[in-house]
Amino acid sequence: MGWFSKDIATMDDLFVHTLQDIYYAENQIKKALPDMVEKATSPDLKRGFETHLRETEGQITRLKEVFRLHGVEEKGVTCPAIDGILEEANDVAGEVEDKQVLDAALIAAAQAAEHYEITRYGTLVAWAKQLGRNDCASLLKQNLDEEAATDEKLTKLALDGINRKAA
Repeated sequence: MGWFSKDIATMDDLFVHTLQDIYYAENQIKKALPDMVEKATSPDLKRGFETHLRETEGQITRLKEVFRLHGVEEKGVTCPAIDGILEEANDVAGEVEDKQVLDAALIAAAQAAEHYEITRYGTLVAWAKQLGRNDCASLLKQNLDEEAATDEKLTKLALDGINRKAA
């Protein structure tokens, strides 16, 4: 199903498609995070990625509940955006030899994924409310809040030393 295909005829269809998109994205991120933990050299960054892996698992559980509440099949749809973000992160991380620069690159890659998730969750929260699904909106808002907090933590790690060490 493409973004503006005939399969998306209503706001509800668009909501479900975007829910499937973020479900796929979260599962891809869950697969990528262990590699990021392994590549990170900063102990704080490693811990941050490990924490976010646990959060991602919880976010996937919430998404499953949103599917259930909304009465639709739990499934993902391929998301070329997150696939591209993760592929670029892997490419860049594979090219960096200096470990301090690698940590800075990993933060940048993680923030690109976080920003994508923040836009998706923000949209889904708004649409769930518009559709009268405050139950779904509440769960999606929890994911949005966690993504925003992770983005802030990554910024703090970068500014508090990782970027300076990389420079």
